[in-house]
Amino acid sequence: MAMTIGEMGKATHTKIETIRYYERIGLLPKPARTSSNYRNYGQAELGRLSFIRRSRDLGFSLDQVRALLGLSDDRSCDCAGIDRIANQHLREVDRKIADLQALRRELKAVIDSCDGGTVAECRIIEALGPVVSR
Repeated sequence: MAMTIGEMGKATHTKIETIRYYERIGLLPKPARTSSNYRNYGQAELGRLSFIRRSRDLGFSLDQVRALLGLSDDRSCDCAGIDRIANQHLREVDRKIADLQALRRELKAVIDSCDGGTVAECRIIEALGPVVSR
C-alpha cells in the first residue's frame, strides 16, 4: 500500500508540515521517493505516525515519544523502560492537574468575592490589577 504525504496526513489527522518535521527530527524515517520525487509511505510508516500521534495526543513530549519508539523497536525487550516513561508522564499529568485545581480554587475565590456593582468596585478587576507593596 503506497501513500502520499497528503494521504498519510488525512489517515492520521496530521498536518503535512508536522509529518515533514517528524522526518527532519528523526521520529519518522525518510520515506522512499517515487520517480517524480514524491514521498511514498507504506503501512510501517502509517503505523509509526499513528503511534507518534497517539503518544502526542496523550501529552508525551517529543523526547518521551523518541524513547518510547526506541524501546518499542526492540520487541524482545521487557517493558520496564516503557513503564518508567509512562509513570513519569503520569506524575507530570497529576502535578498539572493539581496546579489547575489550585488555579481553579483561586479563580473561584476571586469570582465569589465580587458583589456586582460598578467596574470601579469590581473585586475581580482589583484582584487582577498590579500588586502594590506597602
